[in-house]
Amino acid sequence: MSFGCKKRYSDDRLELSVFERITHERTDDSSMEDFIDSLLLRMTLKEKIGQMTQIDESYVLVNNNSNGGTNVPPILIDSAKLSNLIQEYQIGSIISEGLRSAREWRETSDKLQRINQEVSSNKIPVILGINHIHGANYMKEGTIFPHQMNIGATFNIEFPGEVGEMILRETALMGHHLNFAPVLGIGEKKSWPRLYETYGEDTYLASVMGAEYIKGLQESTVSAYRIAACAKHFIGYSLPNSGWDRTAADISLQKLNEFLIPPFKEAIKANVMTIMVNSGEINGIPVHTSYHYLTTVLRDKLGFEGVAITDYDDIRKLHEEHHVTENEIESTYQAIMAGIDISITSNSIAYCDILNDLVDKGRIPEERIDLSVKRILRLKYKLGLFNKPFPSAININQFDSEEVHESAMNIAAESIVLLKNTNRLLPLGKPNRLTVIGMNADSKKALCGGWSYSWQGDDEAGYPDSMNTVLDALNIEFENTRITNSDRAHLRYYAGISDAVIVVTGESPYAEGIGNIDDMTLPAEEVELIEAALATNKPVILVLLEGRPRILGDLFDRCHVVLFAGLPGMFGGEALAGILSGRINPSGKMPITYPFRSGHMVPYTFKHTEFKGMNAENPNNRRYSIGEFGYGLSFTRYEYSELNLSDSIVTADEGINVTVKVKNIGSREGKESVLWFLSDEVGTYTRPVKQLKHFEKQFIMPGEVKEYSFTIDPKQHLGYPDVDDNWLLEDGYYTLSVGPLSARFQFINEE
Repeated sequence: MSFGCKKRYSDDRLELSVFERITHERTDDSSMEDFIDSLLLRMTLKEKIGQMTQIDESYVLVNNNSNGGTNVPPILIDSAKLSNLIQEYQIGSIISEGLRSAREWRETSDKLQRINQEVSSNKIPVILGINHIHGANYMKEGTIFPHQMNIGATFNIEFPGEVGEMILRETALMGHHLNFAPVLGIGEKKSWPRLYETYGEDTYLASVMGAEYIKGLQESTVSAYRIAACAKHFIGYSLPNSGWDRTAADISLQKLNEFLIPPFKEAIKANVMTIMVNSGEINGIPVHTSYHYLTTVLRDKLGFEGVAITDYDDIRKLHEEHHVTENEIESTYQAIMAGIDISITSNSIAYCDILNDLVDKGRIPEERIDLSVKRILRLKYKLGLFNKPFPSAININQFDSEEVHESAMNIAAESIVLLKNTNRLLPLGKPNRLTVIGMNADSKKALCGGWSYSWQGDDEAGYPDSMNTVLDALNIEFENTRITNSDRAHLRYYAGISDAVIVVTGESPYAEGIGNIDDMTLPAEEVELIEAALATNKPVILVLLEGRPRILGDLFDRCHVVLFAGLPGMFGGEALAGILSGRINPSGKMPITYPFRSGHMVPYTFKHTEFKGMNAENPNNRRYSIGEFGYGLSFTRYEYSELNLSDSIVTADEGINVTVKVKNIGSREGKESVLWFLSDEVGTYTRPVKQLKHFEKQFIMPGEVKEYSFTIDPKQHLGYPDVDDNWLLEDGYYTLSVGPLSARFQFINEE
């Protein structure tokens, strides 16, 4: 789908003045450009700056609380406050949160636009931005999908786009215009509290999943209503040194080029309309002040022509937290000159006055303001807001649909990873009695995590009555089995008369920095509970509902079954129960490397030196994981054979066609994701032991053979960037591995 953009990715570096950049970014859509030019001529400086401002809805609420859970008064807009705000500052967008019904959301959006139309100078529609992170998670009727990490675990390329489209269906008619997703960081830092918002630790997985999500959200419409995606957080946000949110990151330029930029490159190719900037810093420079990253890299190198938006209150934080400026005036100056288009200013309008003063005094040319405003107006034009500023008036109760629920259920089922299944204890079949215990056994919020009906996702009362916990789902799935939800005091008795003990544990919900931790082990009381379950000498099935891997250590070896469920969403209980019974055959694979101990955590792309030298002499150091990236068990077995390469020597202009056959040699049907890894045996820069380059998932019946294929493009798959982002494509040998098979070939660069 084209939005009139003339270019995307380019190797050319551009050094453009503000005047040249305005001309350079003009699209081929003459109708849109003429409309924007005419509108811009009528706008005052104050109105232009208003377009560059996104204020928190709480600023204009009667009760000043849009981030509460269920136990707060209804969210009501103060008409007088909103009218005064728009009249005085011509605000162009609002960020909104808080749990509301679909009807309440429609009324909120309608009131916002009608007041804006009444009092604003040029009646430019207001954008309503919202964090529908994994579904319509601020709508009472909304469907909560698995988080991105779970979607990554499916290795099913159809799912991220499906999620984007389903979010569009449930929210677009409510007047929601800008969705702050997807997160395109790389989830290598296992303690980071936003790990579950990533697609996992692999850059290729994040690139393709993120691009598909963006297409699903942006390329469809519902009655001509559209929503913009927001790729975030550009760039380096997911690798803080401390593992805590919004803290400093030291990242080599080579790693930045090879692993962190590609997901954003693919997002831009997918026509993502907005990009949110990293709240933190890279190598001592806050990204919000970096012209290099926000203009030279993002605009000139990657070809982004959309809207760059701050994270929440991040301009103010430049002086209050980063301490790189003395005051908000200098913070605003540096951020705007670096390349920011819209500032989320929380509940303050000081930014508007400061930016106006900076232009009046000549420090920032008005043409720089025009550049951002044109980008913002293009966004509103592409979203159709000038034609349809008001939310839809059609029946809003139709969006809580069975089709959306089925989608969320299917994704949950394919996202759960079976890490261990001693003596094929699962599936359980039809047991006589089961004992269930653990902090997350009877919890709805544990299935969904943060950003679920509230920011932290921790208000159990906000979840729908119809949603089942794991315990609820087990009682439904095993209707003829006696299931007891035990406490610690009665565990030994109930376990003694049960076929197995199911311990459902992990984490309680959290979002952003509220989830910062200094200890990655499971909560002590949960460790004690697992120990008590093991002491009963009955089979122990460990189910982990968590947003990041909490360390198990030797407990992993002692439990009979371990399931990494992550945060599977509102139908996660049914998915887990179906796997335990055998109705569902698990097909998820780890999107991250689950560490064995807390002392050594590495991604699967570790370097060759990691387990060489003295480490090779210590076998304990070799065990760094209980489930490496790409690992996952099934109830059936697959046999890989006939790995064939079309050639063993290739050049830059030749591709290698590769095929492998996979046979289901088990007794039941299943889905198998085939992951293709490449290893560069010798490189100028030290290379990872292997890297994912392609994946494909297919359904295979018992006895059936499916062929999987992959075309290796040397220019795309064999090269890598250096520290200056020059592409290196080097002669040498490479190893292709898929399942237990591998093949070696040689690349000769004849250019």
